[in-house]
Amino acid sequence: MRRVRLHALDSRPDGDEWIVGRRATGRFVALPEVGKQALDLLDEGLTPDEVGERLRVRTGDDIDVPDFVTALLDLGFVAEVDGRAVEQEPPPAPTLAWIRPRHVRWLLSPAVPVAVVLLLALTVLTRPPVPLDHRTLLWSSHGSAVLALGAGVGWSLLLLHECAHLLTARATGVAGRMRLGTRLQFLVMQTDISGIELAPRRHRLTAYLAGIATNLTAASLAALAAGATSGTPRKVLAAVALLALLPLPFQLMVFMRTDLYFVLQDLTRCRDLFGDGVAYTRYRARRLLGRRGRRTDERDPSLALPAHERRAVRAYSVVLVLGTTLCLAFFAAVTLPADLTLFARAVVKSASGQSAWDRLDGIAVVVALGGLHGLWLRTWWRGSRLSRRPSRRWR
Repeated sequence: MRRVRLHALDSRPDGDEWIVGRRATGRFVALPEVGKQALDLLDEGLTPDEVGERLRVRTGDDIDVPDFVTALLDLGFVAEVDGRAVEQEPPPAPTLAWIRPRHVRWLLSPAVPVAVVLLLALTVLTRPPVPLDHRTLLWSSHGSAVLALGAGVGWSLLLLHECAHLLTARATGVAGRMRLGTRLQFLVMQTDISGIELAPRRHRLTAYLAGIATNLTAASLAALAAGATSGTPRKVLAAVALLALLPLPFQLMVFMRTDLYFVLQDLTRCRDLFGDGVAYTRYRARRLLGRRGRRTDERDPSLALPAHERRAVRAYSVVLVLGTTLCLAFFAAVTLPADLTLFARAVVKSASGQSAWDRLDGIAVVVALGGLHGLWLRTWWRGSRLSRRPSRRWR
């Protein structure tokens, strides 16, 4: 190997290390100072042997630069080797590719979160008529109208929530891709903005919190509009405001890698809080179940982490176990029995309902429930196959 040419790489300092990667692919890696120097020397056109010699003079240590270059090839950071292009799988096409960073740069302005806070303060001070109870959602005596509004507003807000992540990350130069995903028993929409790790912390946190800010903004605007109207429009707007707030408690479930999970991971300066937490939890479970003897070389995986990460990972593992256990227990005890009962009744009703309306109602429930759970299974299966590929960060 005489010479390599690297793709355009971005980097930022992170404590004693450097975060280096490609925004186009979302792949990034943490390198020590000597690794960053090796990368810079390769980028200058030096051969691996020349880089190794240069680093030996600087550090006094022998650095295995060829192995380092091999790792860069695996990461997709190398464009050419000895003048020959490296064959690589092209990154997936970004969502809303026609939107350029310059179109949405304003989203990174400090004025945006200030405006959101002022809007929330105005909403709280004016106390619009939006009771936070189930009666607000049941704004009409016609169940179909209630369901139609809930479905339309819910999916629209979900799309806006993810677009907020996507466009804020796009403002930093990250491509971003949206798709369906699963978190335990939940079907969710998620956005891959892995390249945001290369942006400054303020921009990273802005991208992570953009979805929550969007929900709060929608809730505030609907609530203020409800206070300025009366009759059915007021009821509808109050329901919209509450529907915008309902997804926010879900964000507290950081054991499922929600938006607040990524904020927590960033603030604790952890590389992979969830992955390391899962590894540590499995290690403790094996110890607890007395399986240590089967793997005599097994070592606590958290010991390889820096002290601040080790503390965060061990604390997070407790949240991970308790949260996952309670969530799945609720699903097994409440959600699944309710869905099965509703599905069984609907099947009977669709086949032997007393009227055409009853039969149509039963068919609608069967299609809706069956389609939702079928979509979850399909998404879960597709996600399990993708999980075998190089990891990405999903928000």
